[in-house]
Amino acid sequence: MAGKDLSRRAVLGAGAGVVAAGTLSAPAVFGQPTTTIRCGFWDHWVPAGNEAMRRLCAQWGERNRANVVVDFITSVGNQNLLTINAQAQSRSGHDILSFPTWEPAAHQRLLVPVDDVMQRLTAKYGPVTPAAEYLGKQGGRWVAIPAVSGTQLKPACVRLDLMQQHAGLDMRAMWPAEDRAGPGADQWNWETFARAAEACNRAGFPFGLPMGSFTDAVDWLGALFTSYGANVMDERGNPTVRGNAKLRAAVEMAVRISRQLPNDVWAWDDAANNRALISGRSALIFNPPSAWVSARRDNPAVGAQCWTLPVPSGPEGRFVGYLPYFWGIWNFSRVQGPAKELLEFLSDRASAEAQTSTSAGYDIPPFISMNDFQVWATEGPPVGTVYNYPIRAHHNARTSVAFAPAPPQMAVQAYNQALNTKLIARIVQANETVDQALAWLERELNTIRRGG
Repeated sequence: MAGKDLSRRAVLGAGAGVVAAGTLSAPAVFGQPTTTIRCGFWDHWVPAGNEAMRRLCAQWGERNRANVVVDFITSVGNQNLLTINAQAQSRSGHDILSFPTWEPAAHQRLLVPVDDVMQRLTAKYGPVTPAAEYLGKQGGRWVAIPAVSGTQLKPACVRLDLMQQHAGLDMRAMWPAEDRAGPGADQWNWETFARAAEACNRAGFPFGLPMGSFTDAVDWLGALFTSYGANVMDERGNPTVRGNAKLRAAVEMAVRISRQLPNDVWAWDDAANNRALISGRSALIFNPPSAWVSARRDNPAVGAQCWTLPVPSGPEGRFVGYLPYFWGIWNFSRVQGPAKELLEFLSDRASAEAQTSTSAGYDIPPFISMNDFQVWATEGPPVGTVYNYPIRAHHNARTSVAFAPAPPQMAVQAYNQALNTKLIARIVQANETVDQALAWLERELNTIRRGG
């Protein structure tokens, strides 16, 4: 993801560059370590997240007479992607790497299948969220393990005072820090959202929703489209634009909302929505808890009014943007067996909770049964502010990846080109008709299909 200068990166203190942790050598309890596993994990926005990974790897290494060498690789400047591609080309480097959202599919031929590990984990903890399976399971086999560290959701983070005062919505009563929905929660849909966006914009506190080409923009708009059943490609990669009434309805709602946003949202990066919230200029953003954590520190009056709650629902359900990481093992690794054992250990419930707790609740485990960690109930102020960050049963929600269910090799091209936000921009900024903009989208998707 690109620069989060006031939240996920600089404000939370994540260092730039590749931070080498060095060799985590276990004490020689039963003799000298016999195995060395080299890991390249994502350099967390929350520095404590790195410390959790260090401790867990050292713990596993001590128990298993292994040296676990841990490097943390930043996503600043796409250094993690450059590292992945360099190692794939040279067939050398780490044994284990953290792979962002689309990378397991892109490198599946060089990754060790991990169906055996996933079978044991799902037998213990139940299913993973379907979006993780869409990305991590290719050709009927798991090519990478859905990671805890770095995986995020993008629900709504609202200013309780501004939403109450200007939109007449008591969001904390609607979505309390309890396993239930409150009065009015059943009306938290895109129609209510659009009316609230208009009211807050009139009052001078517009919603901070980016409409550019960065992930925050593509993800929230992708969730809106999915909630309308507005897929633009099918599972085989065929465009489904022409005559798609659900897509037209989603586009019309997105256009309506975008007209109530700040004029410069078309150029916003992934830090701009955080700045809007932290500065007190916005009543709502879609973001993981890093924005609230930054507000709590840098503008406590704003932080004390922040509350996380589910994304609005659409005609076909409630969907929340999902941006996961995966742990993959290169097939040129000489320690594939021990590497699998380490990743299974990092995925178990105790290890997952350690990762999530040290990141202030930022990290989302892939297993649905793990959405009950205590950290989300105890973080504050206000206490319970991130209780509804993970998907709870009463949310009736699912994870969303923009441009699914298209084959990932095609979906990633539409995602990286931000075709959904560009579609809305052509209507709102370039004054094209909906038909003209949809015709453009169909041409772009056909180009991807022919090349894919």
